Amino acid sequence: MSLILTSILLAIVGGVLFSLIGFVSGSDETATMVPFTLLVILLDAPPVAVFSFFMAAVISKHLTHAAPTALLGIPGDTMMVPLLDYTENLRKLGVPHIALRKMISGGVIGAFIAFPVSLLFAQFLGQFADFFKTYTGVIFAVATSIIAYFSKGKWVSVFLIIPFGLFIQGLNGVAMSVLHKGLAISFFLGIAIGPMFSDILIALSKSARKSVVRNEPKDYHLAPEIKSWTGYFPNPLKILTGLQKGLVAIASFITSLTFTFSPTGMTALMGELIGSRLKGFYKKSTTTLSVMNGVTESTYIAETIIPLAAFGIPLSPMALGPASPLFNAPPVFSTKHNLHHLMSYWDFFIYGAIGLIIGALIAYPLVMNYARKATVFILKHISQEAIIGMFVAIVCVIAFYEGGLVGLFVTFTVASVGGLLNRILGVSSGVQFMIYYSSSWLMATLIGLGA
Repeated sequence: MSLILTSILLAIVGGVLFSLIGFVSGSDETATMVPFTLLVILLDAPPVAVFSFFMAAVISKHLTHAAPTALLGIPGDTMMVPLLDYTENLRKLGVPHIALRKMISGGVIGAFIAFPVSLLFAQFLGQFADFFKTYTGVIFAVATSIIAYFSKGKWVSVFLIIPFGLFIQGLNGVAMSVLHKGLAISFFLGIAIGPMFSDILIALSKSARKSVVRNEPKDYHLAPEIKSWTGYFPNPLKILTGLQKGLVAIASFITSLTFTFSPTGMTALMGELIGSRLKGFYKKSTTTLSVMNGVTESTYIAETIIPLAAFGIPLSPMALGPASPLFNAPPVFSTKHNLHHLMSYWDFFIYGAIGLIIGALIAYPLVMNYARKATVFILKHISQEAIIGMFVAIVCVIAFYEGGLVGLFVTFTVASVGGLLNRILGVSSGVQFMIYYSSSWLMATLIGLGA
């Protein structure tokens, strides 16, 4: 089968799969994207097809996750939290469907602006690749400290760099003594599912359970669906006003260059900058939502492409979270042998475009035409527990594939510790991924472990 055809098929799979996942409220990007991307890589898919799959997953997930956010007031994932106030404003006006259409139209425009911009910027930064690769350990250590300080946990995240790094290297030492090889995927999976797994642990705890117990189902009220276009494929350029298109384009361009910053932080920042300069309740809310959802797409795409195409090492929050398997997925990929080394810039352009176009063609009309029906169906007939069970099962299969029972024990040990650190102390998954990458150099430098 040709590479183009394989890439198209995997892009369709990614687009359909993550379009459906996006409708499930609270479906964290890292916890969903990492296991499925690892699965595609370990099934020996061609590198270019893996990239098409991932790009289709990114754009489709970030279009359909707007549905529960706009229609129900439940964040589709963590990226949607900064948008909640504005979606609430439009729900009070009785026009949540307008909020949804503006959001996903801004998302499509933001994605297709960020894609070429980030590739060109990556090509420019690529001339400094040798420097970054020579000082990878130092760069990771410094970047870890910076990201930890600016994270939600702030000083506690900084303080836990050394203890959590020692914890990771200690677990890896145990794995090496039993398996005679180190583990990598098991650590990724543990960090990725940590926040989700911490909720399970809290639910099992007699003393902590009361924080997650619900005594009665929550009521949601949905406005009727109103269609203002003909045909199945609406034009996103006709959904937004001229001002909205211009602001989405500017914000998406700017945030495509800030690849080392938090996507959630940049989304909130751009929302504040735009919202503070607009007058009129309806105009301010719809325009700000268009821009913010455009930024969720532009940051995710740029933070994947720039470090991957330019350096081949994960130097962004996205690269340390949902996109981490593209950089390191032993035994297939490592930081010295991944998509950066296997694909040219034209490959990134061609196969990335395949993924983005197919993902958008699947997710955009699906949300525009069936968002209300899909949201109601998922709320009524698909339990959150079933979704969690599916992800845990996939994690178990992949962890067992890498390290047998040891891999499983490592994954759920890291998930337990990392999840509670995230939930209670605010040490985010991005910080934990960064500590993982810097822990080998830090422990070797500080105490000679593994040196």
